[in-house]
Amino acid sequence: MAKLLYSATMSLDGFITGAGGDMSWLTEYIGPNPTVDDVIIRTGSLLVGNRTFRGDDPHKGTEHEGEPFGGGWDGPQFVLTHHAPDTSPAPGITFVGDLETGIAAAKAAAGDKYVNVLGADTARQCLEAGELDEVLVCIAPLLLGDGVRLFEHPGGTDVKLERLSLTHAPSATNLWFRVVR
Repeated sequence: MAKLLYSATMSLDGFITGAGGDMSWLTEYIGPNPTVDDVIIRTGSLLVGNRTFRGDDPHKGTEHEGEPFGGGWDGPQFVLTHHAPDTSPAPGITFVGDLETGIAAAKAAAGDKYVNVLGADTARQCLEAGELDEVLVCIAPLLLGDGVRLFEHPGGTDVKLERLSLTHAPSATNLWFRVVR
């Protein structure tokens, strides 16, 4: 059965986008990373937040603009939104109006592989629903100072995590956790 994995590259100060949703900072940190390569192979579907789907792309201006993982992955994507367009912008992209439907569809499509959750708010919703199983954070060696945080919960909360692995790549330090329930 599919597990939900929230994966993101984050600055050392906790941001997954720069100010205003800017993702251009990430371009410098996309590179050889065996942990990420493994995740891509083990991903069966994506559950993507609308802001992430419509947001900035670190591959902007390249042949891989708009492609998941810069063209390194291909498969079904489920975009969580309250304002679905009448037609899909590309094959394999399905818009879903609620979290429960999105998770069920993404899990069914993923089979025994991961559902890779993309987007901080979508990951937070999955966590609050008790559906998020694992978190992979690739920490880039820079400070952004502003942007979208990896995880934000107004008023605070305690989410217990168990470290599964710690690996290093030339451009990032990878921390992989299991959500403790």
